[in-house]
Amino acid sequence: MIDGLNPALIFIVGGALVPFVPQGFARNVYLLLLPVLSFVQLWTLPHGDFAVVHAFGLTLTTLRVDNLSFVFAVVFHIAAFLSVIYALHLRDALQQAVGLIYPGAALGVVLAGDLVTLFVYWELAAVSSVFLIWARRTERAYRAGMRYLLVQVCSGVLLLAGVILHVRDTSNPIFGPLSLDHLGGVLIFLAFGIKCAFPLLHNWLQDAYPEATVTGTVVLSAFTTKMAIYALARGYAGTELLITIGTVMAMFPIFYAVIENDLRRVLAYSMNNQLGFMVVGVGIGTELALNGAAAHAFADILFKGLLFMSMGAVLLRTGTVNGSDLGGLYKSMPVTTGLCMVGAASISAFPLFSAFATKSLIMEAAAQEGHWLCWLFLLFASAGVFHHAGIKIPYFAFFAHDSGIRCQEAPTHMLIAMSLAACLCLGIGLFPGALYAILPYPLDYQPYTVTHVITQLQLLTFSALAFAVLIRTGVYPPELRSVNLDLDWLYRRVLPTAAKDLWDTIEGLHQRVIDSAQQPIQAIVNTLYRHHGPEGRLARTWPTGSMVLWVAVLLASCLIFYYV
Repeated sequence: MIDGLNPALIFIVGGALVPFVPQGFARNVYLLLLPVLSFVQLWTLPHGDFAVVHAFGLTLTTLRVDNLSFVFAVVFHIAAFLSVIYALHLRDALQQAVGLIYPGAALGVVLAGDLVTLFVYWELAAVSSVFLIWARRTERAYRAGMRYLLVQVCSGVLLLAGVILHVRDTSNPIFGPLSLDHLGGVLIFLAFGIKCAFPLLHNWLQDAYPEATVTGTVVLSAFTTKMAIYALARGYAGTELLITIGTVMAMFPIFYAVIENDLRRVLAYSMNNQLGFMVVGVGIGTELALNGAAAHAFADILFKGLLFMSMGAVLLRTGTVNGSDLGGLYKSMPVTTGLCMVGAASISAFPLFSAFATKSLIMEAAAQEGHWLCWLFLLFASAGVFHHAGIKIPYFAFFAHDSGIRCQEAPTHMLIAMSLAACLCLGIGLFPGALYAILPYPLDYQPYTVTHVITQLQLLTFSALAFAVLIRTGVYPPELRSVNLDLDWLYRRVLPTAAKDLWDTIEGLHQRVIDSAQQPIQAIVNTLYRHHGPEGRLARTWPTGSMVLWVAVLLASCLIFYYV
């Protein structure tokens, strides 16, 4: 252990040095070693405040390790390590470097003890992550990356403004409980909400993540939204508004995901759904609820990463992840199929899988605090996620109709990364006590009660039955080559079109004004030409009308110059 060394700096500095390491075996070892070294540094750090510096007249705590930051930091290290294994086939130094700098910035966010440090890492995460989208090097990826960067920078601007106002009002830069009672707290809340993909602020996620590279989407899925969940838990625990926001987040993506054809976009909508559960937990704010939010964020990073990895392997081997183009891949990719189904069972909260042991903490907290309407909506959302992520993803990708696609199994290193993620999903489900032990608050909870197991199995059984009936009757939306119109359509198509039409209208009016102004001048020129010849010389014969016109022009000129 190096006293006071922030583990995030190992990622960031090490990632910046990646291009200088020779490609091949040496670089792969280097990439794998950095998350391990950073994790060792984190594990050996005692809980407390470190690297306290004085700047700008403020006392800044650039490194803080406590129960809440520790659990997020642990899972961030696991996700970074798995993503490195998954991306060992890359020879792109840019993706490899950013694949470490971006997780390092996210790690810096959860270990930041003050708002200034938080802002610095917040912006670094935004700027570095966009290269994972641009690295795909397509026109769609470029445009999606620009929109993504614009949204992320807006989040940073709001955060900076909120921090300035908060520090001005309180003279305290420490990152702790915040309030919506003053403007600074509201701006910081909105900045966190953008990265957390609140309703109406969520479309950057579905717009950008599916356009990233095969490995880039896996990395993106783990960090940005989860560091926002951490920030909400740190700053706004117990804010009842979050209960409503989280409930809506858990509900609305279900309907979009069911009709979406791009399976990576389905998973992006599913991410909104799962984030909704975490936001509800933060909003309830009890120890059980906050434990549930942290535990479910931990589990979600793993099972969502596993699902994105399986779809990335499909994209790598087939060139598409559209449900309408896939089917029958279990014949070519049997191992990927099995691992994907582990992820599907985990996100659906099957007994013995991870979400069964984590999502139930939030549901139990909602019931204990009497939020019964919220509890019912979350129950419906649980059934919905089984439809679109637990069934739809593996069904349309690997089963359904036989698309005739025959391809190779996923590369060995990808299978290793997916297998490790699947083992962790099973490990949390089978031995939840290991995760419960590192949660922010002491927890005495037993997920495997007879009532909970039977209730969950009933929910899953009826959901599966409904899916089967809808498929057999043709009511379930088919996978079509179509575009899903969400709110992002407003700023991707409607607003640009409206802005162009408005500009064209202004240009037309401007031209009409110029033409109208030119008409008297042209009349004068024509008069001179008609009466005095093409040279415009003053003739000896001067018509009365022309004389009056010239007098008016001279008088007007005198008045203008006099008053100017």
